[in-house]
Amino acid sequence: MTSITDQVEQLIRPEIRALQAYPVGDASGMIKLDAMENPFTWPAEMVQEWQTLLADCQLNRYPHPTAPQVTEGLRQNMQVPAQYDILLGNGSDEIIQLLAMAIAKPGAKILAPEPGFVMYKMIATFIGIDYVGVPLNADFSLDMPAMLDAINTQQPELIFLAQPNNPTGNLWGEDDLHAIVKASNGLVVLDEAYLPFSSRNHLNWLDQYDNVLVMRTLSKVGLAGLRLGMLFGRPEWLNEINKIRMPYNINVLTQASAAFALKYYDVLLDQCDQLVQQRSWLNTELEKLGFETYPSEANFILARCPQGQQAKTIFSELKEKKILIKCLDGGHPLLENCLRFTVGKAEENQALIGALR
Repeated sequence: MTSITDQVEQLIRPEIRALQAYPVGDASGMIKLDAMENPFTWPAEMVQEWQTLLADCQLNRYPHPTAPQVTEGLRQNMQVPAQYDILLGNGSDEIIQLLAMAIAKPGAKILAPEPGFVMYKMIATFIGIDYVGVPLNADFSLDMPAMLDAINTQQPELIFLAQPNNPTGNLWGEDDLHAIVKASNGLVVLDEAYLPFSSRNHLNWLDQYDNVLVMRTLSKVGLAGLRLGMLFGRPEWLNEINKIRMPYNINVLTQASAAFALKYYDVLLDQCDQLVQQRSWLNTELEKLGFETYPSEANFILARCPQGQQAKTIFSELKEKKILIKCLDGGHPLLENCLRFTVGKAEENQALIGALR
């Protein structure tokens, strides 16, 4: 009789068996500064209005397949021109997966700079297509000769460019981004997950380039629990991608909550502005403690530990003090001895600095 171990080896693709599941640690009772979430809650009167709205949600019915109230709220708040379509996903992760599935012909490739968002590579592996990672320079800028050479030789069907980049937090040069788009014969996705904390907006690139799509999320502005990502682009692209989207991928409660929150989008953006101010304070305090910090236009700071101190040790000792951050040491050679600190509320950032002292 065949053992279950043998059955797993026979049926599950070897590249899947070689993977580790995406790690999500237990943050119970912690000051949570590891996942780039908005730490603020809503004002009490806003919560009460939202809860009243949810009481009328029809959980016995399937959700609207295209979530028109959500897409209209996004179009107004993010000033998406009428000639471009909006596709919604269960978080940006689903949109990345849909894009990968859409181009998954034999021999297809996804390309992205590294270190970058880990899901680009993981989803390429899930789908069974090749992934090409191009290392950044030591200062986390784009290695343009290497990028252009990889595009020319590999001819990727899909390129992901995060602006700003995770986990480094920086924006790449506009001239470099233009050069990449012009060199590509495939789709180029500008991932603006951290747009509310950034000084740049690339939505107008849809006017300039036929092969560009813009991806965003509501997770970083305070709606991480809803899992709502979005893709903006020409109907010719989104019509094709929509064919492989599950018909009811955005549930009733998410649709109602997101449409409601978008009516109060100014509240969320005000919270983001507070985090930008706190980012500046936290960066200064980390530098005082000897950390080498890197310029960030996101709601986190990448920092290399002072000489003689080890990232894994600091991570473990902070965890003992009930403060959870992200240890990046070992994830990529360029991230040696690096930690990533999500920017929290003032009192959380002060607690972090006090613990590090």
